[in-house]
Amino acid sequence: MYKLRWSLMTLLFAIMHQATGQECTDGAATPETRHLFRRLRELRQQYTIFGHQDALAYGVGWKAITGANDVKAVAGDSPGLYGWDIGHLETEDSLNIDKVPFSHIKQYIREGFERGALITVSWHMQNPLTSGSAWDTTHGTVKSVLPGGSRHQVFKTWLDKVAVFMHDLRDQRGRHIPVLFRPFHELTGNWFWWCRNTCSPEEFIALWRFTVSYLRGEKQLHHLLFVYNTAEFANEADFMARYPGDDMVDMVSFDMYQHGGMANRKYFMDEMHRQLEIVCQVAGKRQKLAALAETGMEAVPDKSWWTGTLEPSIAGFPLSYVLVWRNHGYMPSLKKMHYYAPYPGQVSADDFRKFTSQPRILLEKAVRQKRLYQ
Repeated sequence: MYKLRWSLMTLLFAIMHQATGQECTDGAATPETRHLFRRLRELRQQYTIFGHQDALAYGVGWKAITGANDVKAVAGDSPGLYGWDIGHLETEDSLNIDKVPFSHIKQYIREGFERGALITVSWHMQNPLTSGSAWDTTHGTVKSVLPGGSRHQVFKTWLDKVAVFMHDLRDQRGRHIPVLFRPFHELTGNWFWWCRNTCSPEEFIALWRFTVSYLRGEKQLHHLLFVYNTAEFANEADFMARYPGDDMVDMVSFDMYQHGGMANRKYFMDEMHRQLEIVCQVAGKRQKLAALAETGMEAVPDKSWWTGTLEPSIAGFPLSYVLVWRNHGYMPSLKKMHYYAPYPGQVSADDFRKFTSQPRILLEKAVRQKRLYQ
């Protein structure tokens, strides 16, 4: 059944994606950023880049070891995409939300780019109204940071700090490194201060449009591709309810994890198919890129999860990338392991090698050959 659906969907998306639009939304984008957008559009029918959050910074049983990463230790090659988070940049902390020094993140981004890999950045920013965490869902926070709001100036200073960080991402020749920037992620959830339970659609759209306009216009950041990212959603209307406009979005995506163990495998696969169909149809109609921006199964207890669950869930969809979350390791506070990519000896390691050895799934060496930036 799934194989039949894959072939039909592949044909459908191939027809839909014959659209001629090959440009990102920033008319002043750097040449490397423009080329990245075009290359991702060209490659999406044949290839999906595999990504891992915080891959170079730490893994299960290790931290800050030059050249190390769990994906490479298992598959023989590094991720083709590196995910990073800049939460706590707004507080002028030297460490991000996951205790990685910002100076290291910059260096990791430069190293990944020099090897030809893709870079994506999210932002678990604190609540600007209460100084609580990103998970402080105090109502009225979004309204407070909009123009005329009581915390608008504070929010602008936060964006100024983001601009300094992003401007510092340059290669050896001084060129800006293109970044897939994913602010206000999982917006259809109910756990962050920007989620739909804390503000109206109009307020969220105003927040997004102000943020993009300020970073592009006032701060002259022209190496960012903006990623609209939801959590799970009911239908296309639900997915698009807070969409800020085609001029402010380069990629559409959503996040979905397999919770509840093996018992929820079928639900996960069915829902992944249903929601990916919607996201990819939206991308096709609006000439955007599409991605599965976060996914995974915590501690990967299913030894065939990669080829038995993830692979059939994403097959046939024109996704630029699929990213699994970070490999923190053991969490004493929760008394459990917290990781999403296998490490040597982990029960799904052999299956992961099978998954990443498929021609469609790109790790770093293969991504480098695709020349994303030139």
